[in-house]
Parts: sequence; C-alpha cells; structure tokens
Amino acid sequence: MRFGITILTDQPWAEARPRWQAAEQLGFDHAWTYDHLVWGGLPDSPWTTSTPVLGAAAAVTSSIGLGTLVSSPNFRHPYLLHRDAQALESISDGRFLLGVGTGGNLDSAVLGADELSLGDRTARFRELVETLVALRDDDHVTREGRWFSVRDARTLPPLRRTPLLVAANGPRSVRFAATVGDGWVTTGPMAASLDAWFAGLAESAEVFEAAQAEAGRADLPRYLLLDSARYLPDQDPGTVRTSLASVDLFAEMVGRAAGLGFTDVVAHWPRPEDPYAADEATLERVASEVLPAMR
Repeated sequence: MRFGITILTDQPWAEARPRWQAAEQLGFDHAWTYDHLVWGGLPDSPWTTSTPVLGAAAAVTSSIGLGTLVSSPNFRHPYLLHRDAQALESISDGRFLLGVGTGGNLDSAVLGADELSLGDRTARFRELVETLVALRDDDHVTREGRWFSVRDARTLPPLRRTPLLVAANGPRSVRFAATVGDGWVTTGPMAASLDAWFAGLAESAEVFEAAQAEAGRADLPRYLLLDSARYLPDQDPGTVRTSLASVDLFAEMVGRAAGLGFTDVVAHWPRPEDPYAADEATLERVASEVLPAMR
C-alpha cells in the first residue's frame, strides 16, 4: 500500500509550505491538491489554483509525488492542461501525477458557462481524456471535437513520466478508466454506512478488474479517496468524518481497501474545522505507526 495526503489551497503559501514539506518528512508517498477556481466545500475562503502551488511544492520537496486530485474540463482545455503537466513534470523531475475527473458545475458556472447534464459532462470528460492521450502520444496533433479542438498542436518536450490517473465511480466510467488510464481514482458510492460504502467499492473493483483484463492490461494502480466515505453508522447523514478521526479508523479503512485490491489510499491534511476536521497529532501517529506497518 502507498499513502497520500491532500493539502487544500485555502492557506497562504507561508503556512502551506511546511505542510508539503512535512508530508514528505512523515513518509507519505504522494501529496495532492484540488484543481479548482472555487471549491464548493469552502466557497467563501481564499483559494489558489493548483499549478503554481504544485510548482512551489516541487521546489521545496525532493522525493514525494505531487498531483492534482483532480483536474477537470470545467475550466481546463486539454492542451493547456498538457502544457501545465509538461512544466510540472520538468520542475518536479518526474514526480507529477495528473489526476483528471468529470468535475461538477461550479467552476464552469463562475465562468458563465451553461449548466450541463451529467451525460454531457461525462462526454466532455471523455473527450478531454482522449485528447490528452493524443497529445501525450503524438506531435502536430489535430483533433476536432464537440467540446475541444486542437490544430497542429506541438507537444514537445514529450510527456513521458507523468501518469494519467482517471477518476471514475459508475460502471461505464470505471471501464473507461481501466481502458485508457494509467491508473484509476475513485471516491466510491454514496452509501448509508461504512460497510455499504465498501460493498459498493467491491463491486466497482470487480468491474475495473474485468475491464482491465479485457483490455489486455494488468496491475494498474488504484487510488481510493478515503475521506469520501461520508455516511458512517454513528453519525447523522451528511456530516463528514475523516479517515484521520482516529488511528484505528484509518488502519481499518486501509486494511479493507487493501483487501479490495487498492494500491494507494489518500486522506486529507487535518483542518481545525470542517471539512476534514481532525487532530494533526493523529496524522503524526498514523505516519509513525500505520504507514510502516501496512506498506
């Protein structure tokens, strides 16, 4: 098992920098941030975009993987995203991880775009991913799409060390991730209990396994966002309890994720209040006790 931590961009860099450095020092394998213009969980908070933050994080760390969780087509054209990935791959010396997902409608709404149906958002996301793959694999790329087009797009230098990690939850999307992605990211289903959440994850893992085999692929990494399990048995629906609420809870969730074949789990850096409220002392205990024992 590999372990990741997500650090939100609501803090000024002077306060965030020690967290990125500590994530590496604590032994996490990868550290992430959201890629939004505005995040619905903290709509009134200060916010910065991911690319400069990850570039700065790369400059103050040396070994930890750094990624977006996730970039979406809500405000990202695939060619610009590809160019940003090239820059971050170079700055980080190959440590950048490009997570991509469908996204909601908030970022695009801020830009004055019309709200899309789930079907249109999914179609747009697939087009984003397919264009990213074409840009990664070729030079002088021309594609005409419904959502995105590129004409004779130069792609040098080649993007060779950055995995494309595709976020997916529903069966069709999970099969798509298994077919085109370099790895699968999932938040799992909405569920009424932790057991139900893991039961849904088990079904998705079976779909992914079958699709991977059908595509002639194997051993793709599987990233599970632990803090997406929002509905736990001992609390009211809708409240969020993070995986770092206790050392025992974190260890239990990691063990169950490993049993379903997940290779990587990701939690959130504890915040003093919701979302993701937890004690940093628990994070430190998890790093010293759980990470070495469950690798």
